[in-house]
Amino acid sequence: MRAMVLDRTMTLSQDSTPLRFTRMEKPAPSVREICIRVATCGVCHTELDEIEGRTPPPVFPIVPGHEVVGYVDASGPGVTRHQAGARVGVGWIHHSSGQDDENLSPGFSATGRDAMGGYAEFMTVHEDYAYPVPEIFSDAEAAPLLCAGAVGYRALKLAGLGDGQLLGLMGFGGSAHLVLQIVRHLFPRSGIFVFARSHSQREFARELGADWAGETAERAPRLLDAIIDTTPAWVPVLRALENLKPGGRLVINAIRKEDADREVMASIRYHDHLWMEKEVKTVANVTSRDLAEFLPLAAEVPLKPKVELYELEDANRALIDLKYGVVHGAKVLRIDT
Repeated sequence: MRAMVLDRTMTLSQDSTPLRFTRMEKPAPSVREICIRVATCGVCHTELDEIEGRTPPPVFPIVPGHEVVGYVDASGPGVTRHQAGARVGVGWIHHSSGQDDENLSPGFSATGRDAMGGYAEFMTVHEDYAYPVPEIFSDAEAAPLLCAGAVGYRALKLAGLGDGQLLGLMGFGGSAHLVLQIVRHLFPRSGIFVFARSHSQREFARELGADWAGETAERAPRLLDAIIDTTPAWVPVLRALENLKPGGRLVINAIRKEDADREVMASIRYHDHLWMEKEVKTVANVTSRDLAEFLPLAAEVPLKPKVELYELEDANRALIDLKYGVVHGAKVLRIDT
């Protein structure tokens, strides 16, 4: 099968082609595993974290990719949940304990980091961690739902927002543009305030119904009940804390933060950033329950993911565009052609 593999960690500023195209043996499913013929796979910022060593794979080579949409090609012994030919999705959680806190389990296994992922024509996964994909979505539209959407949904749950309360979104890429649409559906009386670095991202937020959109350093016209930060940087953390109401909550939705601006945290001031019972919460992975709840909700809204398509062999270009370009929606690899 065709695949893009990572052989070692590296800095993308020094090497713009971190993945190697290769042909490798098609995987065979084990007990209670299915083999998926991959149709599409989203390109996520967490892949940058893997490549640049912030959350490195334990072994190399590894096939990255954890926003996978495909079709059941074969089943191992004991599989009962998915029929041959069924369309399924796989997210960041490849396998874990099956408990409510499985995202925190030391046995958590991540797709595309701890196990071979979706930047390939085939992959295997335990049947409990593959999910039916609603028919309303194309293969390309469904891919970002498996991580950007699902982890955004988890972040929103952790934010504890009530209808009529005010939500801020720091950054407006693959996850935030889906969260905005979810909030509009679940909490129609809530105001949504978007902080984004580029003019075009701010315009995109307004098109999707944001009540206000400004630069990261701007103050929102009102203090906010909750803010979800989806950026890889530290400056937005400080700016978010400055925009919170007393008792407000910041949810940081990132597997890792980059080091480029970490020193800005030395300027944190208790009175301005933390006082008045403000809270900081972080998202640690998604659970099977998150994905099982989220996908039907995404169809109910229905969410309209904005996607930009790349061929599998162009995965390196997609990653560079993700890191250095202006992101409008989600980037998706088209694999089964």
